Amino acid sequence: MSAGASQMSAGANPISRRLLLVGAGHAHAQVLKGWAESPLPGVELVVVSPHALAPYSGMVPGWLAGTYDFDDIVIDFSSLCERAGARWVPAELLRLDPRHRHLELSNGERLRYDLLSLNVGSTLTPPAGDFSARVLPMRPLAELRERYGLLLAQWRDDDRDQPFRITAVGGGAAGFESLLAVLRRLRDLRPGRRVEGTLLTRSPDVLPGHPAAAQRAAMRALSEANVSLQAGSDWSGEAGQGADLVLWATGAQAHAWQRDPQCRGELAVSPEGFVQVDETLRSVSHPDVLAAGDCAQWLRPLPKAGVFAVRMGPVLLHNLQASLAGRPLRPYRPQTAFLSLLATADGRAIASRGAWSLSGRWAWRLKDRIDRGFIRRFSSQAGS
Repeated sequence: MSAGASQMSAGANPISRRLLLVGAGHAHAQVLKGWAESPLPGVELVVVSPHALAPYSGMVPGWLAGTYDFDDIVIDFSSLCERAGARWVPAELLRLDPRHRHLELSNGERLRYDLLSLNVGSTLTPPAGDFSARVLPMRPLAELRERYGLLLAQWRDDDRDQPFRITAVGGGAAGFESLLAVLRRLRDLRPGRRVEGTLLTRSPDVLPGHPAAAQRAAMRALSEANVSLQAGSDWSGEAGQGADLVLWATGAQAHAWQRDPQCRGELAVSPEGFVQVDETLRSVSHPDVLAAGDCAQWLRPLPKAGVFAVRMGPVLLHNLQASLAGRPLRPYRPQTAFLSLLATADGRAIASRGAWSLSGRWAWRLKDRIDRGFIRRFSSQAGS
């Protein structure tokens, strides 16, 4: 039975088909919200994700800094599933067989699908080696809560008074924002203990790809937070020996099952393991598989940024329903320029778009308003 064909039974009701949404990403949140407002009859909707509460990436730095509670920054997928009439399966994808259209889950369940959508985000592999520093990977986001909570609990109970050294590895937005945020949180919790910060990046500049004015603002923010910058430097075990905590915020990586041919089957992926999709977000090898967000690689590789997953959401919803109903699919047109708002954990933010950039408290207020508005869209109190 083809996922792209609309088939009818002897009566007036469509034959039941199964749409699997694997992953609790920003795009799938929009799919569930849209499905709740306009469901497609005759389709069994199943959502697979190990965690029901999915953090919104744009608000994670504010949560790390203590500005937000965890509940302030999450999308409740169990509530979204209930409103959309979907079944939520708390498990991870371990193995995909796209030829026979089924997948194996970490709970032992084996699910068949007619149409599959992947929005599983990305991950990071912590460095291996013999060094004394504790490593806190910034992804996957859903696992960060427990790791960070344990760190904060130990920080409160630690009565030592020698300087505490934090090294963030990665000079992009994630490394920059997370370092400033964690420094702020630890300093606020223990103002009497010295906390030192270092940002290590192989790039010659912080925030590569951002305009020069944004890079200058970032350098000012790092200086005001007493952070030393080691630009043009690669990670080494010596850096791990010289720190008490390492914030691992290097480039996004595909999940293990995507990188392993035995686990992804014949699904086409990039050399790094990201699912290759065409302009309609369909797999270039299996048209009954769609993918969005960090786990996917578009025709021309896009930055791994939440803003693209958010914009993919409405196109993904349309194309999933169109595939099931036999209607034409819509192309995704990635924005060529977008507003970037980076928190500096001091009540300010850096705003940039294209070659333009400004910073200040107004930028933080704008970021806070936009981010809270995005989260409110998925609350049970939000209007349809």
